[in-house]
Amino acid sequence: MPKFKTHRASAKRFKLTASGQLKRGHAYTSHRFHGKTKKQRRQLRKSGVVHSTVVRNYRKMLPYL
Repeated sequence: MPKFKTHRASAKRFKLTASGQLKRGHAYTSHRFHGKTKKQRRQLRKSGVVHSTVVRNYRKMLPYL
């Protein structure tokens, strides 16, 4: 049986939490903050969790995570 290859772009973007969920960063955080509210900017700083409906797809890309 050959080894699986890890999708390197995904490996750099996702990490595994202690409970086994996939942690991700938010989009819309690189520039143009003057168009966003303070609340939105504050909430974008936190990390998010990948939605349960697409976790299976990411797990295939990250077999050894």
